[in-house]
Amino acid sequence: MSAVNQALEQIKRGAEEILVEEELKTKLARGTPLRVKAGFDPTAPDLHLGHTVLINKLRQFQDLGHEVLFLIGDFTGMIGDPTGKNTTRPPLTRDAVIENARTYEQQIFKILDPEKTLVMFNSSWMNEMSTAELIQLAAKHTVARMLERDDFSKRYKSGQPIAIHEFLYPLIQGYDSVAMRADVELGGTDQKFNLLVGRELQKHYGQEQQVVLTMPLLEGLDGVQKMSKSLGNYIGIDEPAEEMFGKLMSISDELMWRYFELLSFRPMSEIEDFKKQVADGANPRDIKFLLCEEIISRFHDKAAADKAKASFIARFQKGAMPDDMPELELTAPDGRLAIANLLQQAGLVKSTSEALRMIKQGAVRIDGERIEDGKLTIAAGTRHVYQVGKRRFARVTLV
Repeated sequence: MSAVNQALEQIKRGAEEILVEEELKTKLARGTPLRVKAGFDPTAPDLHLGHTVLINKLRQFQDLGHEVLFLIGDFTGMIGDPTGKNTTRPPLTRDAVIENARTYEQQIFKILDPEKTLVMFNSSWMNEMSTAELIQLAAKHTVARMLERDDFSKRYKSGQPIAIHEFLYPLIQGYDSVAMRADVELGGTDQKFNLLVGRELQKHYGQEQQVVLTMPLLEGLDGVQKMSKSLGNYIGIDEPAEEMFGKLMSISDELMWRYFELLSFRPMSEIEDFKKQVADGANPRDIKFLLCEEIISRFHDKAAADKAKASFIARFQKGAMPDDMPELELTAPDGRLAIANLLQQAGLVKSTSEALRMIKQGAVRIDGERIEDGKLTIAAGTRHVYQVGKRRFARVTLV
């Protein structure tokens, strides 16, 4: 296999789409480092594992000898990304953007090589753009094309407002690629429209068009909806090691393979071997331990990973947590469900009064942790192991 094809195989791992693959081959064949761009709006001060899917791919490009352009959208962050939103998204204040951007820089170098990473801020060129130049930029795209975007189209047809500044967002994101002279741009599948705008604008400005590479959106702990802090189904990369370990161990055995492909740096051949071991009778829990150890070592260190594993095993020692337990999906009508009702609906208790009594006695655990608050409510989009007494277990996904 040629060097280009070997590189392409690694780049395509876990990727959803490459537009255009032949163009990427041509760029790789030149043998010169590519400028690989990914943009992040600093809308929240902390990153979760869903964000790292893109960052991991950036690291793979670095390992292949390319330069990563990590763009912090401090200017676009004050517009508010309308992608996937059915209402106008409120912009961030300048102070919030600056503070969030600072924490981003601290977190990304747990994955990226600082020597091969150029951190950029799009305010550095957008603040220099005159009003006349912004109008000229807006002239390079049409309202009809904007309304081809799924979220804009749905809002327009349903009569929901679309503010003019929201049309500027994909234009400015696209112009970032012009300003940065990007060879490749990465983004989630929900960003495809914006990434393609970058290709179009580079053509307008006489540049070689960037290749667009989209990555899938990582499912959260529930295995259904994308990982999101607002849904409570996320694993933050700055969370304590033991908390990360417990959350990772709560994912389903099926979802584990998705996490291996998108989050692990192990070769796919090794992951395929793990799958074969499980098919031949190996305990999936032991394979999941390897995933937990790798990820926690990355964001903490090996000692923290070993300690978290020992703590997890101690909580479920002597087979206290069975490998085989009921897998249930329950509905939270208002986005949350009272713990007493959840335990009853899961069949772990006969009544809510029994649930409250067991909680008071300290006999109820969530992911091995004893709970004492009978008024606790559980958010939709989460997946946990619930235990009542020593023998009653259920793994419940709340939707």
